[in-house]
Amino acid sequence: MNLEDIGVILATDCGSTTTKAILIVREGDAYRLQVRGEAPTTVEAPFEDVTIGVRNAIAEVEELSGRRLVDPDGRLIRPATETKGADVYVSTSSAGGGLQVAVVGLVRRMTAESAQRAALGAGAIVMDALALDDGRLAHQRIERLRQLRPDMILISGGVDGGEERRVVEMAELVAAAKPRARLGAKFKLPVIYAGNVAARPRIQEALGEATALTTVDNLRPTLEQENLGPARTEIQEEFLQHVMSQAPGYSELMAWVDADIMPTPAAVGEIIQRIARDEGINIVGVDIGGATTDVFSVFDGTFNRTVSANLGMSYSIANVVAASGLDNVLRWLEREIDASKLDNRIRNKMIRPTTVPQWLEGLKLEQAIAREALRLAFAQHKLLATGLKGIQQERDIAQAFDQTRAGEETLVDMMSLDLLVGSGGALSHAPRRVQAAMMLIDAFQPEGTTRLAVDSIFMMPQLGVLAQVHPEAARQVFLRDCLVRLGTCIAPVGQSRAGSPCISLTFADTGERLDVAAGELMRVGLTEDTVREVIIDPIRRYDIGAGRGRAIRTQIEGGAAGLIIDTRGRPLQLPEDPAQRRETAVAWAQAVDLYPDS
Repeated sequence: MNLEDIGVILATDCGSTTTKAILIVREGDAYRLQVRGEAPTTVEAPFEDVTIGVRNAIAEVEELSGRRLVDPDGRLIRPATETKGADVYVSTSSAGGGLQVAVVGLVRRMTAESAQRAALGAGAIVMDALALDDGRLAHQRIERLRQLRPDMILISGGVDGGEERRVVEMAELVAAAKPRARLGAKFKLPVIYAGNVAARPRIQEALGEATALTTVDNLRPTLEQENLGPARTEIQEEFLQHVMSQAPGYSELMAWVDADIMPTPAAVGEIIQRIARDEGINIVGVDIGGATTDVFSVFDGTFNRTVSANLGMSYSIANVVAASGLDNVLRWLEREIDASKLDNRIRNKMIRPTTVPQWLEGLKLEQAIAREALRLAFAQHKLLATGLKGIQQERDIAQAFDQTRAGEETLVDMMSLDLLVGSGGALSHAPRRVQAAMMLIDAFQPEGTTRLAVDSIFMMPQLGVLAQVHPEAARQVFLRDCLVRLGTCIAPVGQSRAGSPCISLTFADTGERLDVAAGELMRVGLTEDTVREVIIDPIRRYDIGAGRGRAIRTQIEGGAAGLIIDTRGRPLQLPEDPAQRRETAVAWAQAVDLYPDS
């Protein structure tokens, strides 16, 4: 279909609990979100048909928009007319737990890690990564593969023309385990081989009979090169052809769509990558859910995604507290809480995951836990978003004397970050937008000048799959309707005594000057669509992006939370004394009007 003929777009996201539908309509030369509907996902008993939930979500869209989209026989009406039908229908899915992959490689910190990046980038949850140096015996690896019940297995290892014997040994372990798929007991488990091309015949001999084996280009053709694209594409193809076809109702849904169904996380990654490329910016995005927290990043064109499978705000909330430590949760609270009451609240949230806080203290507690979930997930992301292992990297003289930079392998550079986007109930549905902004700032600790935003109603997945069909429509709706601009954070890097001089900020258009001392938070009202040019001048101990003590002249954007100036230092340090820490939390909350009692 010619893109100029597309005027009405219907898109759905089949989540594990909720199916969401959006209707996008062209108004003049611009595409805008018109309405959104949702309904419970229906892949489990008693319905066991995903299309029922899809139809129910579309029915709500019909009711809200007044546009008829489905005919009496239950078929989508195409093409669109003035009052009914749609020109394009696309969908994503994470129903049934999403795409779950087991990774097998040779070296844990080299080929296995490259395989993890490929699987994560394709929208998968990596259940485990097995490698020759993972500390497990052969029988333990076999037992682990039998326990996992993955949707597919990705095998990598050896550069082209290099190691063969050990790659084949790992494949033979997979064959010996005879792993069964999570869905569809009667079909062969998909296995993707993305290792040394010279080993393909022996891999085929080991796995060709017992599995649905496919081969793609090597993930690491040389030590200095990483080629993730073919493996990611094949993972998504296998997901569609083998995994989704086994789920109840998906064969019918696949017949409806105008583009392949994408795993929900892969679609989010797709729209983030496209915006980063089109706008020429570095982006970090996060989706905090009930069971998992996904982090996405694009720095200098390199995309990475990680899944923290046990960090969430309902089913996994106890794991967050256990992983972070109770003291790290309590440090964000303004009042002391009895440990037994805290424990009860957390367990109640686990067994009643759809409940929301009824009192302000409950909201503060959940947002404190959300900070820790985001912090831990981002720490994990930085560990995986690294340069290639196993190669010697040249360093210039400046890097040789910069120990921090020389020892830091992560590709995540917060000083060069342009946009930080949050999604998920804890962020998107925070009662005050400044609460979402402060959760992002406290957890990610942006440096320099960084724009903040949240996904208004979590439509990034639908826009990601739409970008495969109509990139411009997806871009317009993302920038105009999806993103709620929170504003800009200015955060100098450095440490000094609280109350001592830190930075001065001068608005170029009015000459108005703000002097902000170290250890402070300041919120300046700048409405959305407001762009102002400022000169930021730090003292010599602080860096705002041009080096210690060097001023910058830049443009800042306003938003729902305005301009937030954060001189608390990087890394952020809170007082050790509990009473003093609570006083500090109160002062910070009052400075930005965080809660009604602030």
